[in-house]
This record gives sequence, C-alpha cells and structure tokens, in this order.
Amino acid sequence: MRQEKIFKGKTVAILSGGGDTPAINSSIENIRNRALILGFKVYGIRQGWKGLLGEGDIVDLTNQPYNGLYGGTALCSSRTNPFPSEKNPEDRVPQIIANLKKYKVDVLITIGGDDTNGAAKRLYEREGIPVIGFPKTIDNDLRTKTIHTYNGKDIEAVLCPGFPTAALNVSNMTRHLRSTNESHQRVMVVEVMGRDAGWLTGSAIFGGAELALVPEYEMTAERKERFFETVKQRYQEKKNLIIAVSEGVRWWNEETQKLSMVYASSETDEYGHPRFGGVSGVIASEISTRLGIQARSQISGYYPRSGMCGEYDRQLTSSLADKVLDLLIREDYGKMPVMSKIVPTEQLEEYNTDTIDMGSIGNRPLQNDYYDSDSFTFTDAYVDFLTHILGKPYTSSFGYTFAKVNPNLL
Repeated sequence: MRQEKIFKGKTVAILSGGGDTPAINSSIENIRNRALILGFKVYGIRQGWKGLLGEGDIVDLTNQPYNGLYGGTALCSSRTNPFPSEKNPEDRVPQIIANLKKYKVDVLITIGGDDTNGAAKRLYEREGIPVIGFPKTIDNDLRTKTIHTYNGKDIEAVLCPGFPTAALNVSNMTRHLRSTNESHQRVMVVEVMGRDAGWLTGSAIFGGAELALVPEYEMTAERKERFFETVKQRYQEKKNLIIAVSEGVRWWNEETQKLSMVYASSETDEYGHPRFGGVSGVIASEISTRLGIQARSQISGYYPRSGMCGEYDRQLTSSLADKVLDLLIREDYGKMPVMSKIVPTEQLEEYNTDTIDMGSIGNRPLQNDYYDSDSFTFTDAYVDFLTHILGKPYTSSFGYTFAKVNPNLL
C-alpha cells in the first residue's frame, strides 16, 4: 500500500536575516529540498523578521525553481529585531506569533548569525515556537564548536556558511592588488569586514598580505609604536607591503588619547550595531606621515559577501541541510546544525555534522592559536585551518631581480 509522506499537510517556513552572504540561497535551496522529501509545504518569509510583522510577507517555495548558486538571498533580508530595543522599544513578538498561526507555519527555520538566531532562540524558549537555526556569517564568529586538529592539538574553531566564499574573494582581491602595489612600491592597507573578529581578515594572507590587524587585539599607543617599526622593517626588505585590517580594529587616537573605532555612519541597526568603515584610510595616512612611505588604503566593502556561491559553501550548506532533515524527522527543535570538525571539501558529509543547542549560540573571537599579536601575523595553525577550506595559499609576484647598470663600468 502506498503511504503518504510523514509530514504531509505540515508547513516549514524559512527566513534569512542580517547581512547577506554568498551562501544563503544555497542554504535555502538545500533546506527546502530536504523539507520537501519529508512532505512539508515550504514557505519563504521575506526580509527576515520584518516579513512576519503586520499582514506578513510570505511566499510559497514548494514548487518554485530556486537558484542556489547565485549569491545573496532571494528572500531578501533586514536587521529587524522582533524584541524591544533602544532603537525600537515596541515588542513585536505578538505580531510574529499571530502571523505564524495565520499562515499555519508548523516549523520555523532561521538562517542567520547571533542576532537572528538569538531572537529565534528566545522565541523558542519563551513562546515554545518550533525553531531550527541555521548558521550564516562571513565574519565566521558564530560559535559552532567545530574542532580543528593541528599538530595533535584540538582547537575550537568556527565554520559558518558564507565565510568560505568570502574568504576566497578576499584572497583573490588581495592577490590582484599586488601588481599595482609592486609597480608603485607602496604600502597597501586592505580593509576587510569584521566588527568583532578577525577570521575573515586572515584570508588576505592567502593572497599575499604579510601583516594584519584584528579587533581582538587593541592597537594601544605602545602597540602602535611596535606596529610602525614592524611596517618599516618589512617594507625595507621588499619595497612593497600589503597589510590587512579588520574594519572593527580599535586604533589609538593621538588627539583624544583614547582608543577609537572609525564609523562609516553614526546610525545603528535594531540590534545596536553601528556601521564601520574607514580605519584603513586612517592607518595608511599615519604610515605615510610617520614613516614617509607612500601608502594607500583599499576597502573591500561588500565585495567579499557578493557573487556566486563557491564549491566549499555549496557542499557545506548541503551537509548542514542533511542534518536539518534529521532534526525535522525527530522533531528536535531549538537546535542548530554545525560541522563537528574542520575538513576538506570531499569530507563535508552528514557524518561529520553535529548539532548544538541554540542556547549555546554566541560569538567566538579569533583565538591566540591563530594570531601572533607580537608580530602582527597569522600563525601556521590559521594557515592550516584555512588550507582545509581554500587549498594551499599562493602569492603572485613579478618575480625578477634586475642587475643595476653601473655607468662607470661601461
């Protein structure tokens, strides 16, 4: 006798919130396909939590072709916070609950970072809404408890969909900048997104950056002096130098005699986050002034989070969606799928996945194992970590040493 699929008549709804990544559409496609296998109808909620306010903004993904290779999110995104905040004191949870009931949503799957999934966790704990979180951030600072084994030591690393493709984009961009940097014998300061963590900034070393500054280590007056000495020494060796800096670096301000950050805007989102941007220009200017070396800044901006989804991210989102299928079958809510260990592309399979309780979700900064704060460089452990994802680093260079002509010998 032919049997119906086990969840026929039930509905899963998917939303994506916060900053976009190249892997969100891939995540949506893979989650949708697993839910369909089980018989769920699949809805998409547009613009994150905002799509569950008012009358709701819900679309049907059940029989809709979906391009998971294209970056970003076709469901669009926002930084809407359903809970009261300083910017918006209204508690909008009642609207969300009303719309979930109105559209007959049985399970909510939220694709996001600490903010989006943190809000989902609160809805699960406070209201009992069946929720499954799905990791997403190019900053790669969402705690996933993923273990990286290096030289016999287990390091708690992080692996979030979106980071692998963004890291590839940063490394490629840095590599492209080398030719112009060599041509003018400059110092190039490349700014990379990373409000509180330097995971993504480290990927610039795979494209030839030799020094790096990250938010985890404040650039005090003393550290600035050591940094300038290091820049001077490294520049003298090759007459060109690329420095990668995170947008959230805390930089000592000589005028105010305080550590400060550079903001692109004074506005904050509903989670209280300001928009950073421009610290690379400040650092490049001080290098030119203090050291007399021609320096330029280049902000990578939204480039790393744009474009097509990379191969590693495609396989990563597929493996994590397999774990979502497992959670749906067991009706095990309040969980988020993660990779249990750092592995190369061919080992991104369901047997290397695990789940963590959404109550354990938080931010995971870059550890000391991965960054040497004394030399302003990433360590061999970080290189090994990223090699699993991007392959071995390589640096392009003109590669010749010319013999200088001595007119006295002619």
